Amino acid sequence: MSEDKGFYSIIEYAVDGPETQAALVEAFAEIQDRWVRFYPGYVSARFHASVDGTRVVNLVSWASEADYRHFEETSDTEGRLAAIQAALDGLPGEVESRVSANPRYRVVRETGPGPRVGE
Repeated sequence: MSEDKGFYSIIEYAVDGPETQAALVEAFAEIQDRWVRFYPGYVSARFHASVDGTRVVNLVSWASEADYRHFEETSDTEGRLAAIQAALDGLPGEVESRVSANPRYRVVRETGPGPRVGE
């Protein structure tokens, strides 16, 4: 495994169809742009849309856990949460948060391409 010191927040939503799915991705990409992307150590937010149109998973990547903690400590959490709620309220359909109480992760193992391992 590479020496990836990254830190991740993984957020999942269930949605009622492709229209809501697309709207959620657009709304949350805008939230990243307005509220998160300029913090030191922010790497990216990747939005994964299920092919059946029923889920969105947002993988937010940070250079380190310390960078993420700094963001948590210094950002306008109240304003960001209000923007998230406004975005959710403005969606064309139903959304259910599947966010765990602590959606924060470190990479602990990775496999990649290579030759087949013998039996």
